[in-house]
Amino acid sequence: MLNPNLDEIELSKEEYQRYSRHIILPEVGLDGQKRLKAASVLCIGTGGLGSPLLLYLAAAGIGRIGIVDFDVVDSSNLQRQIIHGTSWVDKPKIHSAKNRILEINPYCQVDLYETRLSSENALDILKPYDVVVDGTDNFPTRYLTNDACVLLNKPNVYGSIFRFEGQATVFNYQEGPNYRDLYPEPPPPGMVPSCAEGGVLGVLPGIIGTIQATETIKIVLGAENTLSGRLLLFNAWEMKFRELKLRPNPERPVIEKLIDYEQFCGIPQAKAIEAKEQMEVAEMTVQELKQLMDSGTTDFVLVDVRNPNEYEIAKIPGSVLVPLPDIENGSAIEKVKELVNGHRLIAHCKMGGRSAKALGILKQAGIEGTNLKGGITAWSQEVDSSVPQY
Repeated sequence: MLNPNLDEIELSKEEYQRYSRHIILPEVGLDGQKRLKAASVLCIGTGGLGSPLLLYLAAAGIGRIGIVDFDVVDSSNLQRQIIHGTSWVDKPKIHSAKNRILEINPYCQVDLYETRLSSENALDILKPYDVVVDGTDNFPTRYLTNDACVLLNKPNVYGSIFRFEGQATVFNYQEGPNYRDLYPEPPPPGMVPSCAEGGVLGVLPGIIGTIQATETIKIVLGAENTLSGRLLLFNAWEMKFRELKLRPNPERPVIEKLIDYEQFCGIPQAKAIEAKEQMEVAEMTVQELKQLMDSGTTDFVLVDVRNPNEYEIAKIPGSVLVPLPDIENGSAIEKVKELVNGHRLIAHCKMGGRSAKALGILKQAGIEGTNLKGGITAWSQEVDSSVPQY
């Protein structure tokens, strides 16, 4: 209800006091605060971006907030997902988020959708809301969110983060561009590492998520100077902002229906290739490796293909670091040959995917090896709990 009947909306005495710093702003005023109370916003995801976004939307007085998420709180989330607390670890994120929102502002109506957003349910979930905010971290859901917003003519407040860099804009608003104008095609699967693989500065999603909250509030208030048509880029390490102009592409395909976004982004094909690669590589369990190590034999070499900073966090005793990028570019092939030198090669990474890929490359160079199933994560969980998990 971006154009509500303001005469029908009333604020209580407590709400006047709660929102007084808004109401005295000429750009907001009493009418603006009534608009915020009448507005409904759907946030997809309660992770790094969704956390600050939901906190500030609730504090601002958005009357109805919807949350879509199906994940549980993990201890590794707490470095950046500030809406959750330690007592909520292993519990659903959306219930944690609702609990915190109502502590901030009991005047909010909070709708929960504990499900994965899909082509089957997206239109029904998005339809009741005035503004949709994309707090997701994967390409299929971003394209799905975009296309559903286009079909329903909903503003889509976008943000993304990686390591020290973030970006934000507003899609599908006032005839402005949508996500497909910025990214007509998804990148090949695996080309863009996840935060779990590449890391992220904890405060970065706080900055980008707060920008998303700001743009959402401005849209509700009817402000004209939104980020529509502008892509805001932020580098936290250099503390620099840049801005790029975005325009609708007149030749972009018309979005007529929702599609299979996993297929569109190449996820099934990539999984099939990965499964095939892993099937072609011999595997051993962490228990089998432990038995081998306890036997006192020295006829094997354990190669860790993770990055050096990961190796510093945790390592399996006796492992030798040979990062996957060095294997991929060929610079480490001779080093691996020297390490093997008649010994059995066992490779591992964090969970088994990168080491399987490394062994596939090494096999083409004539070096056979065995992959450690589950990687160092399985080692920590099943063999030696003193090895840190990350």
